[in-house]
Amino acid sequence: MPQLHTVLFDLDGTLIDSIRLILDSYHHTLTHHNLPARTDEEWLRGVGTPLHVQFSQWRDSPEVLEAMIATYREYNLKHHDRMVTIYPGVLEAIREIKATGIVTGLVTSKNRQGALRGLTLVGLEALMDVMVCADEVSNPKPHPEPVEKALTLLGADPRSTVYVGDSIHDMHAGRAAGVRTAAALWGPFGRSHLESTQPDYWLESPSDLVTLIAGPTRRVNSEREE
Repeated sequence: MPQLHTVLFDLDGTLIDSIRLILDSYHHTLTHHNLPARTDEEWLRGVGTPLHVQFSQWRDSPEVLEAMIATYREYNLKHHDRMVTIYPGVLEAIREIKATGIVTGLVTSKNRQGALRGLTLVGLEALMDVMVCADEVSNPKPHPEPVEKALTLLGADPRSTVYVGDSIHDMHAGRAAGVRTAAALWGPFGRSHLESTQPDYWLESPSDLVTLIAGPTRRVNSEREE
């Protein structure tokens, strides 16, 4: 396989630990609109997809759907800076791979405003060469369009690109776009949850990404022999 030259990242659950905030925002939204509660596990199944997908049960009532999305975003932004943190080692790992000349990009199911808020809060904004957000594509993950758009914007070769994410939606989107996939196991999902997607690489910690980029002699946890 060609050497890796481009690394694309998911945001929530991969770069930033925002999962508790996301779940709390969903719970608050249902309570605010007097709707039946759902468990954390039910909401987690859709983490990595846009809000209109998570709230698809109410898509036949556009006004209700938009009101729910507005409620979610209001709560999420209000508590964002207090609850969101960067995963340990992520900033250092991205700085290190950038120093080797790697091109980076963000591919997220958040809209651009929310994504920028998160990146800026933890000091990652300047380390992303391009961003593709949910409000900039017609078909969100797990469709390949967001990953394909990032490749186009960067002029990157899919064969020398890896998409790092924490959810099955990330793995499916990357695979469908023809890039290699790397499962970030420091997020909310374990190996058993992601195993069916057959990622090319398993990353136990952000430092494993540095080892992966450094070349075959230091590559770790690879599912695919080169």
